[in-house]
Amino acid sequence: MNVLVVVSHSRKDSLTFQVTDRFIQGLAAGGHQAEIVDLHEIGFDPILRAADEPDYSQDIQRFSPQIETEIKRLKKHDAIAFVFPLWWWHLPAMLKGYIDRVMNNGYAYGANKLHHQQILWIALAGVTEEQMNKRSYSDSIRNLLNVGIADYCGVCNSRVEFLYNTLEAPPEHYEELLHQAYALGVNYASHSTEPLTTFEK
Repeated sequence: MNVLVVVSHSRKDSLTFQVTDRFIQGLAAGGHQAEIVDLHEIGFDPILRAADEPDYSQDIQRFSPQIETEIKRLKKHDAIAFVFPLWWWHLPAMLKGYIDRVMNNGYAYGANKLHHQQILWIALAGVTEEQMNKRSYSDSIRNLLNVGIADYCGVCNSRVEFLYNTLEAPPEHYEELLHQAYALGVNYASHSTEPLTTFEK
């Protein structure tokens, strides 16, 4: 597969970027091609302005130059992976803005849908798996990303993978997280849809 990897973190020395690098290595080992989009490096503007506001009276929209560029980039790939830290049980503002502006009416939903075969969301969580599950945060996040975004945009094969306990852990734990990221890359094509309710087509 030709995978577009969208990463959201302000620091190149972050664990998020270490995970991204190892994931890319895994993709290569699995026979996949990849392009990385660092939203901070390209100066992506996450604010939805008038030029990119969804116009539901139109089947096909024209967007601002930055969004047209990102749509063209997406069209060159047949799969997507997002790598990001989980903040307030949600996407970081930069990545949320990417979804708001790029996954837009007339391209990702509405008259047209995304053509991609699958989406993988790699979320770095500062808490443990037990803490994530305690109040059903994991299920809520999976439902939001897999159903509310991916399936709504026509990609029914979507999966969320959490990398847990990313804060103040011993070195061997971080190495295990990087090993998990590598394995996600190697096995990218074998990821299957999580058993969640989908939108009726």
